[in-house]
Amino acid sequence: MEDTPAVQINHLVKEFTSPFRKSKVKAVDDVSLTIMPGEVYGLIGPNGSGKSTTMKALLGLLAPSAGSCYVFGQNSMRTDSRQEIGFLPENPYFYKHLSGEETLKFYARLCGLRGKMLHKRIDEMLELVSLEDARKRRIGGYSKGMLQRVGLAQALIHEPRLVILDEPTAGVDPVGSRQIRDLIVNLKERGVTVFLCSHLLEQVQEVCDHVGIIFKGKLVKEGRLEDLIAIEDQTEVVVKNASPRALARIRAVISDSENAEFVRMGKPRTTLERLFLEEAKISDQEDAGPTEPEPDEPEAVTTSEKAEKGEQDA
Repeated sequence: MEDTPAVQINHLVKEFTSPFRKSKVKAVDDVSLTIMPGEVYGLIGPNGSGKSTTMKALLGLLAPSAGSCYVFGQNSMRTDSRQEIGFLPENPYFYKHLSGEETLKFYARLCGLRGKMLHKRIDEMLELVSLEDARKRRIGGYSKGMLQRVGLAQALIHEPRLVILDEPTAGVDPVGSRQIRDLIVNLKERGVTVFLCSHLLEQVQEVCDHVGIIFKGKLVKEGRLEDLIAIEDQTEVVVKNASPRALARIRAVISDSENAEFVRMGKPRTTLERLFLEEAKISDQEDAGPTEPEPDEPEAVTTSEKAEKGEQDA
């Protein structure tokens, strides 16, 4: 059903036992989010904020300490739910002695593909990620960007409805990064749901419909990208070929002004990076609580001042 969310995370909590502390460490603290089919959702945050832990819980690789995760209505701890998922980890590992084509063949067989369908999917995936010319080359000779693209190809080989990408452009040069972003846009056009984890905010801003900001395990901000980066207490008007008089009288005059064209009216945008830094700062201040004033320190007296004082006393 189209109304069934592709991803539903309800009050997820994941705790780990620390060898250095008696208390447990909360990697994820009461996170809830919903991703509808066909959306591109970006979960952003600094390293160690709980992004990867959230993804692993959704994949069923980690059991939640509390809460639940669902993929197209099925609990993520059920093996059946993973048939709809393609996953690209941050640092995918492949057998270096295999070629790109052999690597995809290996994963296609693991997914149950055989015969003509297997070879068809391999050809389609190599074309999708622009690796047709490198299909016979050993994986050991691939660049970082090529490895990420073949990793994306293996994640898509079984035609999943949901693709989970953990830092897909980490360590990739600008050209390779652009290719991966174009692939994400291509997936969106095909109706594939994408759950993207990243700390590269500019890239997230280019491809995502919805964004969640996670900081110290808590989801501190979440919603549509356009709404999040709108500056609520300001309004901008963009006009084309407007005269100075039309600009002064704004929209009413623009409608009557000769050669003036009203283009749009809406909220000016901040950047996702600025929004994230502001939310991180607020969360840090809330965690720290009120600070006590430091006691006044005695005024420092230099050696020369002490000598001068001694002369005066004498």
